[in-house]
Amino acid sequence: MAKEISDATFTAEVLESDLPVLVDFWAPWCGPCRMVGPIIDSLSEKTEGAAKVVKLNVDENPQKAGEYNITSIPSVLVFKNGKKVEQFVGVKSEQTYRDALQV
Repeated sequence: MAKEISDATFTAEVLESDLPVLVDFWAPWCGPCRMVGPIIDSLSEKTEGAAKVVKLNVDENPQKAGEYNITSIPSVLVFKNGKKVEQFVGVKSEQTYRDALQV
């Protein structure tokens, strides 16, 4: 399962991570988010130790969603060395996300 993070833990979990990090911006009421959820959880298991895969509920954590201009969900952002390097909107394949992480 992908780890749930918050606005308060975002910097430590994502920006200060030594590993590439994939962040799933989602909300429980979002149908496509529920389709992406199992993909994100599977990716989390398969990349453990090589990358971090986390989820951020935009309803409960609007600060980071606003900071990264998340206007549509699901939005998936990939960070490397504290910088955003990729962004996907909508449902994508596990391989697409994995390729972005390069693991």
